[in-house]
Amino acid sequence: MQSSPSLGHGALRHLMPCLALACLAAALPAAAQQVYRIVGPDGKVTFSDRPAQSAQQQAAPAAQAVAGASDSNAGLPYALRQIASRFPVTLYSSSDCTPCDSARQLLQSRGIPYAERLVQTEADAAALNKLSGQTGLPFATIGKQFLTGFSSSEWTQYLDAAGYPASSQLPAQYKRPPAQPLTTPKPAAPAASAPAAAPTAVEQANRRAPIPAPAPGARTSDNPAGLSF
Repeated sequence: MQSSPSLGHGALRHLMPCLALACLAAALPAAAQQVYRIVGPDGKVTFSDRPAQSAQQQAAPAAQAVAGASDSNAGLPYALRQIASRFPVTLYSSSDCTPCDSARQLLQSRGIPYAERLVQTEADAAALNKLSGQTGLPFATIGKQFLTGFSSSEWTQYLDAAGYPASSQLPAQYKRPPAQPLTTPKPAAPAASAPAAAPTAVEQANRRAPIPAPAPGARTSDNPAGLSF
C-alpha cells in the first residue's frame, strides 16, 4: 500500500501565509456588506461597521426615560412613546412669528408629540439666550440637538434620524398640551397703602393750642365759689 506524500517543514512555512491570505479574502466581502446606522443619545446619526450596544444595554436608559415621561405621552403607542421619551421635542415660539407657524405645522403634520414654550417677555428672552446662546425664533430641541431657525429639510432630517414616523401615529383621543410661557411670570407687587388723610385746620389748632387749666381760686361752672384747698 502506497503512503501519501508528506509535506516538509519548508513547504508548510510557504503554505501558511497563503492560507491566511485566503481566509482574510473570504472574510472581507462579508464584513464590507454590513454597515450599521447608529443614533446616539444626543440625536446625531453616525455610520459604522460595528453594531451599537446590545439591546439589553440600550433597554436600561430607555426604561428610565419612560419612567419620567410626561402625562401627555402616557397614551401614545409604545414605539412612539419610546422615541418621545429618548428624544423629546420642544418648540420655542412667539406670537406673530410666521416661521414659528411653519415649524408648528410640520410637527403637527407628522404627529410629533411636542411641548411648546412661548417667548414673550424680557425674562423669556434671557432664558432662551441662556439655553441656546441666541434669541432667534423659532428654536427647537430634539433630545440634546439644537435647531435654530426653521428649515423644513433640516428639521425633517433630524426628526427622521431620531426615529420619528413620517406620518402621524397619534391616537384619536390624544390631546396636545397647551403652550406655556418659558418663564414663570412674577406675581404683581402689592399695592401701596393709601397715605393717611391730612388733619383739618381745626384738628391742627387743637393740637397746637391745648385748653389751659383754670387758675387756682378761679370760679368755674364746677366750682362757682372759687374755693381752693
